[in-house]
Amino acid sequence: MGKFKASDARSAPRTRHRRSGADRERGGWLYGLHAVAAALANPKRRLRRLVATAEGAAKLAQMAPAAAPDLLDRPALERLLPPGAVHQGLIVEAAPLPAPRLDQIERTGTVVLLDQVTDPHNVGAVLRSAAAFGAIAVIRPEHGAPAATAIVAKAASGALEVVPLVTTGNVARALDRLKRDGFWCIGLDGGADETLAAAAPSGRIALVLGAEGKGLRRLTRERCDRLVRLPTHPPIDSLNVSNAAAVALYELARR
Repeated sequence: MGKFKASDARSAPRTRHRRSGADRERGGWLYGLHAVAAALANPKRRLRRLVATAEGAAKLAQMAPAAAPDLLDRPALERLLPPGAVHQGLIVEAAPLPAPRLDQIERTGTVVLLDQVTDPHNVGAVLRSAAAFGAIAVIRPEHGAPAATAIVAKAASGALEVVPLVTTGNVARALDRLKRDGFWCIGLDGGADETLAAAAPSGRIALVLGAEGKGLRRLTRERCDRLVRLPTHPPIDSLNVSNAAAVALYELARR
């Protein structure tokens, strides 16, 4: 865990007006114990200010004893965040991570590609599962999918700092590129005849996931080498996308 003191942050102009929730979201505040601790440990993060309540500072001291946050009371800290943010008394103002391109990710292992997944909590949870089961990247479309916001970081519980979140302008072309690079593109589809376990894919895998309900778009389905399903049982015939990602990534990792 790298050292960080409030005096280490680069100075920035301060304004007195209270920003809207959307502006604060874009302002770079990450919140929650694991998201903050992971940001502190990530040498690629440029940190500006670390803030905590007394209780939050005590929690952080167990994970990052060298960190020295500015102390605020809870109401003052919450004025820096969007309403309802579950912050655990810890926030850090950080510049966005460098955005990797598709051609910059590793060419071994498993990548996850999200199609029409719009909920930031789901994207964060997929990142967390990707980190847990050794996936090398999560790919999201540029339009219609959440970027690396504080909500994504909180749901990812630190995984945003270790798993690249790659943006692509076109999902179909991204799949074509992955196939040229030797990836098998495996789409999860509840109506597929074959289960993921029966398909037994190995090597370089691009696991393609669609939103719950909508599923994969037609062009995305057509670009997949195979469509597979998870063996759910009635009355539950589908899983939330983040749960499906966890099950599928485990199945791939255990091989």
